[in-house]
Amino acid sequence: MEYQVSARKHRPMTFAEVTGQTHVVRTLTNALASGRTAHAYLFSGMRGVGKTTMARILAKALNCEKGPTPTPCLACVSCREIGAGMSFDVMEIDGASSNSVDDVREMRETVKTAPAHGRYRVYIIDEVHMLSTAAFNALLKTLEEPPAHVVFVFATTEAHKIPPTILSRCQHFTFRRIPRREVVDTLKRVTAVEGITIDDRSLSALARASDGSLRDALSLLDQAVAFGGKRVEADQLMILLGAVPHELLRGMLETVIARDAAGALKALAAVQDHGCDVRQFCGELMEYVRNLLVAKIVP
Repeated sequence: MEYQVSARKHRPMTFAEVTGQTHVVRTLTNALASGRTAHAYLFSGMRGVGKTTMARILAKALNCEKGPTPTPCLACVSCREIGAGMSFDVMEIDGASSNSVDDVREMRETVKTAPAHGRYRVYIIDEVHMLSTAAFNALLKTLEEPPAHVVFVFATTEAHKIPPTILSRCQHFTFRRIPRREVVDTLKRVTAVEGITIDDRSLSALARASDGSLRDALSLLDQAVAFGGKRVEADQLMILLGAVPHELLRGMLETVIARDAAGALKALAAVQDHGCDVRQFCGELMEYVRNLLVAKIVP
């Protein structure tokens, strides 16, 4: 069987499986249950937090044979085709490469076509902020008065670049960074399924390095497995992540407490000699101090 990266293999298939975006899941499922779905949605947020995944699940929920439903069956023709990326009723467009006014005009012609199998034609435009100004203007009229069978889902990492005229015609959902605890829980579930042995310290390190992006966390896990096999050792993982050794953090903190300027400069030189990024070192030093404060305050 062809190898798939973890981020694709373990991509959520239903709303219940989505991690860290309960506010979006609740709003969409309530809208589907009450028959109050909008004709245009804008999903914004940092990379790897589930925007495109949520758009695909919404497409399944709208076109499922039992739907529109908050719980797509995943077994009907529409659900299977959308899951495999082969549905004629779901058009996924890359806004970075199809960003001209001609591309939008071509899409507008297809909007008039009725769905092949489901109830809706769903247009998912990723990185929509990359569309040109003329392309956005060409989209306005269709977005304001789309056919009843059309739903637009826009995804972007830079919502501030979307024109106000487009924003006002969409329901806007802001996707949050995935909390570290939920990233760790997801990694535990994936490692259990894949038969990977890894300790809690390593899981926490992966979650911290992902910076709230679940896709990044799963990609780093794949790297760790490629580096050390299905038994991930904490020391090897720290080398892979380029983490700053604790003795360097502790040494810098000791010089700060002692108000030893010369010692601090030597400690910083040691960090650079070790090949660590200074910006990353500053971030890890702040977190190290925070952890010490928490350990001191919490009984």
